[in-house]
Amino acid sequence: MMPVPEAFVDLWVYMAASPLLHLMLTLLAFLLAQWINRRAGGTPFLHPVLVAIALLVSLLLITGTPYSSYFEGAQFIHFLLGPAIVALAVPLFDHRERIRREFVPLMLACVAGILTAVGSTILLVRLLGGREDTLLSLAPKSVTSPIAMGIAEQIGGYPALAAGIVLITGAIGCVLGPPIFRLLKIKDHAVQGFAMGLAAHGFGTAQCFSLSNLAGAFAGLAMGVTGLLSAFLIPLIMRLV
Repeated sequence: MMPVPEAFVDLWVYMAASPLLHLMLTLLAFLLAQWINRRAGGTPFLHPVLVAIALLVSLLLITGTPYSSYFEGAQFIHFLLGPAIVALAVPLFDHRERIRREFVPLMLACVAGILTAVGSTILLVRLLGGREDTLLSLAPKSVTSPIAMGIAEQIGGYPALAAGIVLITGAIGCVLGPPIFRLLKIKDHAVQGFAMGLAAHGFGTAQCFSLSNLAGAFAGLAMGVTGLLSAFLIPLIMRLV
């Protein structure tokens, strides 16, 4: 393997002292991940978020940079996650009348989706002989990452494993969702959006906004309500089983 030029090492040490370095690297990694995704035909298996994570993890390992040092610069993006979630209220407000009319069916669908997601996880882990801590980590797989990690920690699972499974679940949901809608002849963007937000959380919501504002609004609603209800229902379900 070719030795790294000393000048490059000195430059890296100098730039690493600035928190803005890791913010810049995060943005560059995401832009590169978007380019890779477009070159691959937009496949959800190479979702920009997944690719950017892989690039950043590889960079931190190669350079020996602790995550705490990286987070000092990247925490600004982490801070923006809150306003981004709150901003989902804007399209919800635009479609508030339909949401109000269909509130009860939507809530029932959310509960049914949570029970199906957790129940199928329990069944598969039991059939495959998985350990109890693995089951507790996989149970919140269909909930957005921050909430899933909190739930996993609360019920005795591994938050890091839960976060990884959540990303994989979102990517798979983005792959399987559209063909399932075509197979079942589901053309209503509100229904598609709600199903994607429920099953594929943030990944599905982002994909739905590229479809229409209506689909994105209902996906954001499903993601938020699913996270809220899951925080109460999943610990209860796991205690019962």
